[in-house]
Amino acid sequence: MNDKKLKDLQKQYDNTPIPKELDFIVENALKQGKKKKRRSPQWLLGTAAAAMLFTASLNISPAMARTLADIPVVGSVVKVLTWTEYEVSEETYDANIKVPAIENLDNKELANTLNEQYRAEGKALYEEFIADVGDLKENGGGHLGVDSGYEIKTDNDQILSIGRYVVETVGSSSTVMQYDTIDKKNEILLSLPMLFKDDAYINVISENIKEQMRAEMIESNQEKTYWVKGAGIADEDLFFDFTAIDAEQKFYITDKGKLVISFDKYEVAPGYMGVVEFEIPTEVLQDVLVSNEYIH
Repeated sequence: MNDKKLKDLQKQYDNTPIPKELDFIVENALKQGKKKKRRSPQWLLGTAAAAMLFTASLNISPAMARTLADIPVVGSVVKVLTWTEYEVSEETYDANIKVPAIENLDNKELANTLNEQYRAEGKALYEEFIADVGDLKENGGGHLGVDSGYEIKTDNDQILSIGRYVVETVGSSSTVMQYDTIDKKNEILLSLPMLFKDDAYINVISENIKEQMRAEMIESNQEKTYWVKGAGIADEDLFFDFTAIDAEQKFYITDKGKLVISFDKYEVAPGYMGVVEFEIPTEVLQDVLVSNEYIH
């Protein structure tokens, strides 16, 4: 990509107009906030001044979309982009909420369903943050932060796996992950159960994960910690005894066709371990898989 193309792209980005709908969104948010007695008008005005909503949509700038599509290195950006960003920065209150949107799926119903879900979740998270900050201010203040966004786990000819995270900070922090894995060829959203013949996969995967947990704890000389029996931790010291995954446990599929099972912070390990993931060897799953279409 030459310098001229980069400069043209930067110019298009800089000149992208703020949509007229922005005023309506801010005005509507203010009207909704005024209905709640727990927030003062001064707080609402302060929030309106501090909050910035940015809409980054390919529909706003078709020229930008064409330029992105012409650049192989960033072509995948056309498939998943930041549709809306809510941002608040005010003293001890910080929020950054990026809402993704999936573009160019032939299955418009699936794309619309997912995009509406993402938008509803982002809006609800932002409104909850605003309400909580209002409560804190009325009760003497405090600290509150939320960081939400997404990352592309896999994007190849067949699979698109999107990981969406929410990190909330109130003293300590918590992290919640969600994943959507799409078969781009067949235009369907994959679930964990549909990959397997029956529910035998629950035990197969759970036993492998427990083996991996114990092995990691031994190899790390207990620097890694999981709440699982049989790894040198006294039963009474276990905060929680991991026994099995959920039937709809969070997962994604890697670019190499491997199944990864994910656990949120604090779900199966102490907080310092953060979000933990386990790649399940395909040979362990072979007898319970429906086929090797996705996992191989």
